[in-house]
Amino acid sequence: MKFTAFERSAKGTGASRRLRDAQKVPGIVYGAGTPTMIELDHNALFFALKKEAFHSSILEMDLAGNTQKVLLRDFQMHPWKQIVLHVDFQRVDETTRLRKKVPLHFTGEENSSAVKTDKCLIGHVATELEIECLATQLPEFVTVDLSGLVKGQSLHASDLKLPEGIKAVKHGTLNPVIVSVTVPKEEEEAAPTAVVAAAPEKKGKGKKDEKQNKR
Repeated sequence: MKFTAFERSAKGTGASRRLRDAQKVPGIVYGAGTPTMIELDHNALFFALKKEAFHSSILEMDLAGNTQKVLLRDFQMHPWKQIVLHVDFQRVDETTRLRKKVPLHFTGEENSSAVKTDKCLIGHVATELEIECLATQLPEFVTVDLSGLVKGQSLHASDLKLPEGIKAVKHGTLNPVIVSVTVPKEEEEAAPTAVVAAAPEKKGKGKKDEKQNKR
């Protein structure tokens, strides 16, 4: 994806506020050299941020007539308004090794025996995965084939088949669940109505009444 940025020289809160009033977004590009302050058109950036590829792929930034390869690293939104307040990019090249979260795209679950035969429910526990790779190998997304799922199975991060040169980032010994297979709960059978037996009459009460009558 390509986008256009412009160099800026003004710093500070006041300068950033004036940029936003002019429908511009302040930003910065760092890595592989001196950090550069930039500004972008707000509406163009706002709609670009809605695209999945803008978050997880190498971008081509046109800055002062030069094209640089960059990666979106961070952006800040207004707490309640649909306004982008700031954006950060990182310069990358063929030697840059990075860590980045990429989205997971699930396919084939309707063809699995867990769904077709056992009518199980498939839960997508995670929708993205943090990976480590060279910048040139960064995928827009990772495809997860669920056609082999069976009843009672869970798919963990270590079970994913990643392209060569790409590996999942491990945080200690954690091996998070990516997909879970749940068996539907059967309807509970109606409990039989309990029959309450009538309590037997206490004996001896009649004799007591007879003695009272004789008196």
